[in-house]
Amino acid sequence: MKEWTAEELATIGGAEELRVAGRRDDSGLREPVTVWSVRLGDHLYVRSVNGRGAAWFRGIQARHEGRVWAGGVEKEVRFVETDDANDAVDDAYKAKYARYPSIVPHILASAARAATLELVPLGEDDAIGTNTRRREQ
Repeated sequence: MKEWTAEELATIGGAEELRVAGRRDDSGLREPVTVWSVRLGDHLYVRSVNGRGAAWFRGIQARHEGRVWAGGVEKEVRFVETDDANDAVDDAYKAKYARYPSIVPHILASAARAATLELVPLGEDDAIGTNTRRREQ
């Protein structure tokens, strides 16, 4: 499995917004949507503010793979469902998006927490379009 470079982490982690597109069953990409992302050390996370029922989140469930764009970085990723770091992810969202006090509570709500995804970069050795569901812990 590939790891993020320091430049990718800094760029994506520092970007105000991230565009994500899940991979369809035919290996094409779904329409990109804009989400908020946070960085915790060498890990990047996104959440669906509207929970697991949001169209983009449901689309990602088909393959758990896709592409992200932020600050000039474009990367193939695996979307890994996680709840391991939810408290730390909450704190990161509060810190990064503090200037949006009316919006941040929605990204901290239980529905959004239940829709937390870690972005894991796909390397050249990873097969794009395989039906990978979860990274085992």
